[in-house]
Amino acid sequence: MYDLEEGTLLVKVARNAVEESFGKKAPNPQKTKNKKLDEEHGVFVTIKKTADHSLRGCIGIVSPTPLFEAVQRAAFSAAFSDPRFHPLKKDELETIIFEVSVMTEPSLVSGKNPAEMGEGIEIGRDGLLISNGPYSGLLLPQVPVEQKWDTDEFLTNLCYKAGMTPSFLQDENTQVWKFQCQIFAEESPRGDVKEVVLKQ
Repeated sequence: MYDLEEGTLLVKVARNAVEESFGKKAPNPQKTKNKKLDEEHGVFVTIKKTADHSLRGCIGIVSPTPLFEAVQRAAFSAAFSDPRFHPLKKDELETIIFEVSVMTEPSLVSGKNPAEMGEGIEIGRDGLLISNGPYSGLLLPQVPVEQKWDTDEFLTNLCYKAGMTPSFLQDENTQVWKFQCQIFAEESPRGDVKEVVLKQ
């Protein structure tokens, strides 16, 4: 979808949106002259600690949104509004790296039970989204690779993320979608950006 130059720009924009937002309520999104970067996609911005690559914040915008703006809004939220973490402090900027995951359009996973669903899911390629009434949850394709899950474990933990039990996977009202991501990440704080290729 995007080349390394465009991915590098997205990651730098994510970091800038955070660095320039200390003391402000929300970023004033920059504009871009690159029309390709205004294409509508879902996107997630992940912030990790450089030392051990542990999570420091991750927020996304799932609905297709002009990408350049969405990256800035997601980065701000990941830094300051992820309920799992306290707001980022300015002195942490030298100890974190930014990662941008650009989503493809989700497609419905067929199957009436976890075994059937698992046949259409590939670890290292697919992220998953689940919904049933008021319950919903999403896991990026990086997660099962990092956690060394198989497809059954991926689906089970997807349910937990959504506040469901795994039995919901056999509920006819439950829908599971899969999507892919193009991932760009800093190799060090403000350092070179690489495209991340997930290993199965």
